[in-house]
Amino acid sequence: MRFQYDTIGERFVESMSTAAFSAADTHTLLGALEALGGVRGLDTLDLACGHGHNTRLLARGGARRAVGVDISEKMIRLARAEAGGEHHGRIQYVVADAAELPRMAPFDLATAVYLFNYAPDRTALHAMFRSVRANLRDGGRLLAIVPNPGAFPHVDWSPYGVRIVDRVPEGDVPLLKAQFLTEPSVDFEFREWAHADFAEAAVEAGFSTIGWQPSRTPPADEARDEAYWTAYRACPVSSLMTCTA
Repeated sequence: MRFQYDTIGERFVESMSTAAFSAADTHTLLGALEALGGVRGLDTLDLACGHGHNTRLLARGGARRAVGVDISEKMIRLARAEAGGEHHGRIQYVVADAAELPRMAPFDLATAVYLFNYAPDRTALHAMFRSVRANLRDGGRLLAIVPNPGAFPHVDWSPYGVRIVDRVPEGDVPLLKAQFLTEPSVDFEFREWAHADFAEAAVEAGFSTIGWQPSRTPPADEARDEAYWTAYRACPVSSLMTCTA
């Protein structure tokens, strides 16, 4: 599970650019950043950055510094290639395990889009939150997009670009086997942590406040009308977790 994105690579980039769940996640994150007053002049950390989409969003928003971190060397190579010379000097990409993250600098804001669900066990989950807290200034914020548990087999997410195909009871929480619905589809897996597990780990790490917000959806258009997004909001893939250091 740790290095599955070394194999997924470009297919994940395709999913990010075409899947409805990814569009909803980006809209949710941008809304949360706007509600905080934006990122202009802030030092920002983007964990599980993948090919750097959200890292570049932070830089475009005026962040003084945008550091993207991912465990996958291949994803970091893609991120560096995607960035090119854009925002030269303000974007940095680092290969690192979020559960063993060094103290790189005090940051004002951290984002984590589908990071914590890859923690293989409770020890790693708590280590991830402690690493994030250690890299935030007092009063700094964490914005994390996390999957909603309990959907499979009762809810079908395939219209939105991802499908859960099996739940395997093992370890601290079930292992979910899933697919990104690209052409062809790409297999991946993650852990079905409850939101309460994330909150517990955040409190133990020293975050002072924990909050939750529902997924927001983009405006309807010809490809995805209001009925489509209404159906998505009834069984969204993710929620937004907000934490204050």
